[in-house]
Order: sequence, then C-alpha cells, then structure tokens
Amino acid sequence: MNDAAPTRPAPGPATGSTAELVVERPAHGGHFVARHEGRVVFVRHALPGERVRARFTETDDASFWRADVVEVLEESPHRVRHPWPQADALRAAASGRHPVGGAEFGHIDLAEQRRVKAAIFEEQLARLARTERTITVEPALGESADGLGWRTRAAFAVDRGGRLAMHVHRSHDVVRVREMPLAVSAVNGLRLWEVDLTGMARVDVAVPSGGGDPLVLLVPADGTTPRRTAGVASAISGASVGVLDPESGRVQRLSGRTWLQEQVLGTGYRVTGAGFWQIHRSAPEVLVGAVLDGLQPAAGERVADLYAGAGLFTVALADAVGPEGSVLSVEGSSGTSRDARRNLHGRDHVVIEQGRVDAVLGHRRDPQDVVLLDPPRAGAGRTVVRQVIDARPRAVGYVSCDPASFARDLGYFLGAGWTLDALRVFDLYPHTHHMESFARLLPPAA
Repeated sequence: MNDAAPTRPAPGPATGSTAELVVERPAHGGHFVARHEGRVVFVRHALPGERVRARFTETDDASFWRADVVEVLEESPHRVRHPWPQADALRAAASGRHPVGGAEFGHIDLAEQRRVKAAIFEEQLARLARTERTITVEPALGESADGLGWRTRAAFAVDRGGRLAMHVHRSHDVVRVREMPLAVSAVNGLRLWEVDLTGMARVDVAVPSGGGDPLVLLVPADGTTPRRTAGVASAISGASVGVLDPESGRVQRLSGRTWLQEQVLGTGYRVTGAGFWQIHRSAPEVLVGAVLDGLQPAAGERVADLYAGAGLFTVALADAVGPEGSVLSVEGSSGTSRDARRNLHGRDHVVIEQGRVDAVLGHRRDPQDVVLLDPPRAGAGRTVVRQVIDARPRAVGYVSCDPASFARDLGYFLGAGWTLDALRVFDLYPHTHHMESFARLLPPAA
C-alpha cells in the first residue's frame, strides 16, 4: 500500500511579480505563448520572437499562467506605437496603471495583425477540426489606413466619480477614458466624458452604420432614482436617449427614439437600441455579400436562417428565393425577433419563430435546400449541427465570430462526411484579436 501523498504542482509566481520571457507564437483569445519554469504563459501585448518583461496577472491555474507585457527588451519589427494611449500596455505600465481592454492588438501593424489572425485561425482548424487550410484575412470594405473609426456600437462603464470609463481586461476595475479611437466619429462627438454620469452603471452608444444621430442607452445603478436618470439624459445632446433594462432588453424612451434605421445594399432595417447588429460600419454589407455569393440561393428554394437576429440575412435570402420559395427565420431573443417581424413585414413567404434554435428545429422537421447559421460566440453545438444535417440541405453557410467554436462545429460536419468547400475570413475588428468568417459546407455526394 502506497501512503505517499499525491504530488502537487509547485506554486506559481506571485501575482504582480515579473519575469523575462521569450514569446513563441500567437494563441486564440488575444494572447501569445511563452514558457516559464516549464509552464505555458499566455502573454498579452506581445509579438512572436520578442523578449519581454511581463507581469503575472493570474497564476492560480496548475496548467498555465497569464501575464501582461510591461517592458520590451527585444522588439519585433512589426511593433508600432499604439494609437490609443489608454489601451497601450507599455504606457500604462510606465504610469503604474492597467490598460483598458478592447484594443489588445493595437501595438501590431495592421498587415501583421492579419497574418497573426490567419495563423490563429489555421491553428484552431488544425487542432479542433483536424483539417489544414491556408487562411488569408481580408480587410473590410473602405477600411481606413490606420484601422480606426469603425465601431458603430460601444459600451462604457462609469467610475466611482461618475465619469465615463472602460474595464480592464478580465477585471472589474475600470479606467476613466476621454476617447474611444476605434469608434466612429459620432460616438466620440457626444463627448460623454464631460457628462456627470453619477448613478449610472453602464452607458451604451449605437450609431447607424451609414451615419445619423446616435442612440445612448443608460443603465442605472441599483437605487438610482428616475429623476437622477432624467438629469443625466438632459445633459446629453445630439442623441436620442433611453433607459435599458439589461435583464429584459427593453428600452424606455427618454428623448428621441429607441431604435436605429440601418441601410444595407439599398434595404432598410429597423433595429432597437438593445438589438444585435454587426459592429463594424461595413460588416453588414460585407457579410450579406459573402452569404449571397457563397450560397447562391435560387428562386423557389427553401431556406432556413438560424440565429437570424433582426433579419439582416433573412431579408436578402427572402428576396433571392422570392414568393415561390420559403424562409424559416429563427431567433432566440424576443426583442430582436420583434425587429425581424418589422423588417420582414410584407414578405409572406417568411416564417419567423422566436425561441432556441434546437427547440424550434426539434418540432419543425422541414427539409431545406439551404441553411444559414450565424450563432453567437459559443457556436451552434453538436445538437444543432445534427439537426441541420437531418434537414438534408444542398449547402450550409456558417457565419462565425469565433474561430474556436467554428472549428469545433466544423469538426462535427466533417465527421458526418461533409466538406468545407469555401472559407473567407474578414478583419472586421481591427486592433483586436477578433475576426469574422463565412464558410460554405457541402454534404457528401449521393
């Protein structure tokens, strides 16, 4: 009988301590891989090949640690000066503070950002889908040379002094901000950093992709009176203002209107302030074009648009198949589903179902010619993939904002004999690690 106690891993370095690291390669999630004392360290604000000094931020996990770069000892030729001082890890470290999250690739030149993203996507496909693919990340239409000014949606925190702020990565701590360089000019033009936001827990701003007046949504902190909220709203000029209930997603109007009018390829969409819409100003046009080019929906076909949101793709698919065809639109959010009903009014060949996709497909077993998936970051999952396969479509389109969940779901399709026929990846989130993709999947030959 062996009474020896199980071996425990040696304790990690103290949080806040620093170490010199050599950075190896990029990893999913905005990190880069290094090693220290035989342990993997996921480092932010680095580049492959660099020698850096990094401060440990999390060392409790037995399998890996996390760290942020605080000094570059040998820098990559692709490192540039960060365009947003408050998100710059090096400038933040020099002043004894933490950078805000949301622009973790700002220290990398744009061309290299896309090569890094391509490498990450390729690694996820190889690891999770067991498939090799050479990826080229495409810039968005009309992308600015500096990669700034593209966000039409922005969410802000409020600090204890009632001033506009943003969160530190993986932290409840916030940093006061006076600009958001990734946002379109209409967001910064509100100058919300000059407004006393005392009593607010959060402030969201949305601007129509094609321009127009912004919508500001206030989320009051617990105990804030309606009078105080109205006072904050009265100090905001140049925008409609509403109060958002984050639990229900409902918006109470304080001034102006509670929705935005979007235009995509000549089609108008109404989107409530809390409803989902693509963040990059060019993303709706880019992705609708990719879906139509990739799936080639024909008149009279049966199409299912799953995780349909406000109907961005549903409208285009419905117009392509015409009244002799049919479209099933499924969306889980009740508020966003209401948007879809407004946007698809008059298209009687569209059936809109609000509910979980797996539940709706569980009671609707209609065969489909084409299925489009646009799931949230968590992906569709094994059950929905199986349900889609059972619908026997000639093609499946998959729009994804996360290469890991896409690769996992792709593995389910490939395991059932399907083929990854086409794949496009778009840089719709410059200066961040995020990307968007569209894939066309084909069933096994009969």
